[in-house]
Amino acid sequence: MSNRVKVMGVVNVTPDSFSDGGRFLAPDAALAHARMLIAQGADILDIGAESTRPGSDPVSTHDEIARAVPLIAAIREESAIPISIDTMKPDVARAAVAAGANIWNDVTALSHSPDALSVAAELGCEVMLMHMQGAPRTMQAQPHYDDVVAQVNAYLASRAQAAIAAGVAREKIWLDPGIGFGKRLEHNLALLANLESLVGLGFPVLLGVSRKSFIAMLDPAASATQRLPGSLAAALAGVQAGVAAVRVHDVAQTVQALRVWDAIKTAR
Repeated sequence: MSNRVKVMGVVNVTPDSFSDGGRFLAPDAALAHARMLIAQGADILDIGAESTRPGSDPVSTHDEIARAVPLIAAIREESAIPISIDTMKPDVARAAVAAGANIWNDVTALSHSPDALSVAAELGCEVMLMHMQGAPRTMQAQPHYDDVVAQVNAYLASRAQAAIAAGVAREKIWLDPGIGFGKRLEHNLALLANLESLVGLGFPVLLGVSRKSFIAMLDPAASATQRLPGSLAAALAGVQAGVAAVRVHDVAQTVQALRVWDAIKTAR
């Protein structure tokens, strides 16, 4: 992995994702959006076919595969870009990898299904383990932590060790603090202010802050599509802390921000 922070572009083939739900549900629209993100400089594409926004309802395995797999196959026909499947279901991950995905991005850190760890080992792909307190439908009801930084770090370290014990190669494991997933504003800010401790666990860290609601809590007038400045500020805080990749909706703007950031660093 290079030292440059990677940009993961989001392609949601869902009717109900929080910021772009329904925009790319049609196959042609989703493929066109993927092409645009690649042209804008995305290093990874993250394909999601089940919304995990607060209050979202589950999607069947059949529907999730039907939404995601044809898109993954179509992208792979045109590009060698790494593709991530954003799913908690092993059967969806298996179908996605068979279609050309390289990464399993799981908001439950491979804990949703009893066979998730063994399937991840079987697939041999990279895995991204995210922290989430509760389930998407109820996670923002009453999240509570005694020490959010210590608890999130400990949980992710334990899930990484469980993955390794199941046969996942250590070098294929990423960690994600799960900003906005079962966390209040103060929890998100504490995690962002202390990302160095998560980076210090020795795994590459993926940070997803793009357009998230904690930004609107600091700027209530900002709708989901008006949160780019806050998204960039939080992403650059992660870059300063040493994260390996940022997951974003606005690829071109993020690539430019990182280019300027890198230019300033190298001018010292």
